[in-house]
Amino acid sequence: MKRRRFFQIAGVAAAPPAAATAAKSIREPAHETPVVEACDVIVCGGGPAGATAAIAAARAGARTRLIESQGCVGGVWTAGLMTELSDARNKSGIVAEILADLRSRGGLHGGSFDPEIMKHVLDLKCRDAGVQVRLHTMVVGAVKDARNRLTHAITESKSGREAWAAKTFVDASGDGDLAARAGCGFDFGHPETKAFQPFSLRCVVAGFADARTPIFTEHGKQPSPLWEEIRRGGVEASYLKSNFFVIRQGAAGMMANHEYQLSPLSANDVTKATLEARDELHRIVAALRSLGGNWSDLWLTATGAMIGMRESRRIHGLYTVTVDDALRGARIEDAVCRATYSIDIHSYSATRNKGIERHGLRVKPFDIPLRCLLARDVRNLLVAGRCISGDHFAHGSYRITGNASATGEAAGRTAAIAARTNRLPLEVKFAELRLPPIGGPG
Repeated sequence: MKRRRFFQIAGVAAAPPAAATAAKSIREPAHETPVVEACDVIVCGGGPAGATAAIAAARAGARTRLIESQGCVGGVWTAGLMTELSDARNKSGIVAEILADLRSRGGLHGGSFDPEIMKHVLDLKCRDAGVQVRLHTMVVGAVKDARNRLTHAITESKSGREAWAAKTFVDASGDGDLAARAGCGFDFGHPETKAFQPFSLRCVVAGFADARTPIFTEHGKQPSPLWEEIRRGGVEASYLKSNFFVIRQGAAGMMANHEYQLSPLSANDVTKATLEARDELHRIVAALRSLGGNWSDLWLTATGAMIGMRESRRIHGLYTVTVDDALRGARIEDAVCRATYSIDIHSYSATRNKGIERHGLRVKPFDIPLRCLLARDVRNLLVAGRCISGDHFAHGSYRITGNASATGEAAGRTAAIAARTNRLPLEVKFAELRLPPIGGPG
């Protein structure tokens, strides 16, 4: 082949067709997705709610599959490096077992924990319960039958596109991904503006000399002592209540940033938030280290593999927890746990106060009923964690991880009983669940 002719052919082959680059969409060929497993209960999402749901379902005798997108179980506790257990000490059941296991392994320091030990605790609890775990796998679709029941969850992973069959499903994804793909209705954001709370990327720092100063121990002020210290180093952190959570001698989890006015339902926004937050955390640690003294040997040892999202979809259930329930301290017959945390809504915009919203709402400990875990629009689907059915302001209290874990336990037990007895979750009588006693003041 002559040299000129070769380059003509090569040039044509390398150049993309104009129509392809201008296309607004493409049509993929139809293909068959293999069904890789059939079980009783599938739990989508392995965070505080999903891990607990899977453990509870397996202990109740159901063949249980847990599907998680990260490389570990635990979600924000582990991949997210959120090193504190909030609204958990008044809870009994599996979350209390997790606390005891952390303590016995030297992984608990006051109200904070070592996230690596948490990974191991959850791995062992899943293994011992008989949960089948699949990591590095994302739920991307749902299949329903003519009776409006989920039949399969569709996933993508290194193994390609796969279908997983079950009798009952639990969406513990945080964002309500499975429920949304199955056609469930949902609400999101502020009821009027639809604004979301900011994201935060957590990290672990090590090398400080003294954790007894107000910088480590005072978390209530706005701005906090830590924020003031960071500013003294030349950086104004994007979160006014920046604080430490000591996890062992010389090491602490740090919460110091906000990423504002972004959507948890946009991959572009989540990527932008993650990159900007990680850059800020490195600048914050460098600013502290520049101060010398207690900070001379401070290093950023790890940033979260996932950025923390405070809210996303709230899936419509058979009951909606409201701010009125929180303000009056509602007692509800089918309560699965009691939320005792304040309405913790972080500022929607950097132009407001870069801290916690001053909404003037004071809650009393209130009950979360089983009915808000039962999806209204799909008959054999439960939800657990922060995507349960509630309004924006009640969600600001119940979204905390201790409550997520407790709702997960209830969802897992309900799903298991429904699957084993060939019933729908709403047909399971509340007394059959035999849930642990509800704790908390009030």
